[in-house]
Amino acid sequence: MTNNTILLRSLLEKEKLNDINFLDWFCNLRIVLKQERKEYVIEEPVPDEPAANASSVDKDKFKKHMDDMLDVGCLMLSTMTPEL
Repeated sequence: MTNNTILLRSLLEKEKLNDINFLDWFCNLRIVLKQERKEYVIEEPVPDEPAANASSVDKDKFKKHMDDMLDVGCLMLSTMTPEL
């Protein structure tokens, strides 16, 4: 993780999502995801799993989306207050 990523992620740590700050938190989340080039995870639908005979490019693309989705989900959960 680069220093820029750590600094931007600190925005989310400092202002964890609670029951009144969703818009600010979501704006900060989008900034972090844009810098990490994972914003597409919250903007695009989850792709269909490729068929067994699909090309390795399609399989790799699907795997990357699923891996990035896991990263984004964990980031979101870790930056919410425990009450949520």
